[in-house]
Amino acid sequence: MNRMHRCLLIALALVSSAALAGAPLVLMTDFGTTDGAVAAMKGVAYSVSQELLICDLSHENPDIFTGAYRLYQAEEFWPKGTVFVAVIDPGVGTERLSVVLKTRTGRYFVAPNNGLLTLVAERDGIEQLRQIDEKINRRPGSEQSHTFHGRDVFGYTGARLAAGVISFAQVGPKLPPSALVSIAYRKPERVGDKVLGIIPVLDIQFGNVWTNIPKQIFDQLHVQLGQSVRVRISHNGELVDDTVAPYRRTFGEVPVGQPLVYINSLMNLAIALNLGNYAAAHKVESGVDWLVEISKP
Repeated sequence: MNRMHRCLLIALALVSSAALAGAPLVLMTDFGTTDGAVAAMKGVAYSVSQELLICDLSHENPDIFTGAYRLYQAEEFWPKGTVFVAVIDPGVGTERLSVVLKTRTGRYFVAPNNGLLTLVAERDGIEQLRQIDEKINRRPGSEQSHTFHGRDVFGYTGARLAAGVISFAQVGPKLPPSALVSIAYRKPERVGDKVLGIIPVLDIQFGNVWTNIPKQIFDQLHVQLGQSVRVRISHNGELVDDTVAPYRRTFGEVPVGQPLVYINSLMNLAIALNLGNYAAAHKVESGVDWLVEISKP
């Protein structure tokens, strides 16, 4: 066998392996990895197909809106066809629906219908929404289990969809897009000489404060690099922080321990301390009830 034939066989093997593997399966939950819950979900998925590529987006998410933002933060960088299984489900076992969303960007989201898909649906659009038929798409033998749908319904259905065992149409009946539950939150906007938004999440490893104010709206204030801005942060109407900081490209452009305002990796405005934890130092947290106001000093 010559070199060309060997290369051709290797290429065919790789293509065949990729076809067997199907789409990536990405997991996000509100439970941790110190117990067996995530491993159980992966075990169920591998019982569907050992060829699956299973990855973790994040775990230990504290609430539904944080989970919604973590999906928003990461999902657009995954290839078309990726299946996300998102499980932050305080209403597990109640009348809330189990759904699969297909976005107009061609990705799938398997989740409880409780607002967790708010931000990806808003950005990527809803191509189709289906309710999971739990008579068909439920782990065999789990019918009497009512508190771990992440394993028994979402993980199982997501794995079957990613592996190509079922088509999207076989998930269950169609739902109107209006059936998707959304979380109300303040959209970023310019109001006079200020821009307003919320703190959806913290850059938790470093204590940087992320906002949902995009660069395009911030640019309407005509602040140049090096100029200072005033940052006011309030929680439920009570002022928590009032800081003046320079607008810079990156952290090392201010002295150690000093604040700055910058554009983060999602092209949204953020506040940080160089080599410090801004959130801890200024007692700032995140959520839909944390308001940020940016203006010229």
